[in-house]
Amino acid sequence: MAKTRDAMKIIDKMIGDDPERRQRIAEARTQSEIAQMVYDARHAAGLTQKQLADLIGTGQSAIARLEDADYDGHSLTMLQRIAKALNCHIRLSMVPNDPQPQVA
Repeated sequence: MAKTRDAMKIIDKMIGDDPERRQRIAEARTQSEIAQMVYDARHAAGLTQKQLADLIGTGQSAIARLEDADYDGHSLTMLQRIAKALNCHIRLSMVPNDPQPQVA
C-alpha cells in the first residue's frame, strides 16, 4: 500500500470511523472558526480587546475568552452584540455533514 502525504487522509485514518470522536472534532472546528471570526472582525476594525469590550459593555477577559479556540461558551446573543458594535451582522447556515470517508 502506497503511503500518502495528504494531511486530511492521514487525519481521517487516525480518527477512524468513531462517530463520537468525529463529532467532537467537528465541534472543536466550529469553536475555532468562531474564535477566529471574532478576532478577525475586531482586528479589521482596528480595536483592542479592551476597546471592543468597552463598546459592548463587558470586560476584556470576555473578549479574550471568545477569541480562544478552546472556549465553548459562545452565545448568539454575545456574537450579535459584537457584530453590532463592529457594524457587521451574523450570517449562519446549516449544511449537511460530510460523508464519512472510507478508511482503508
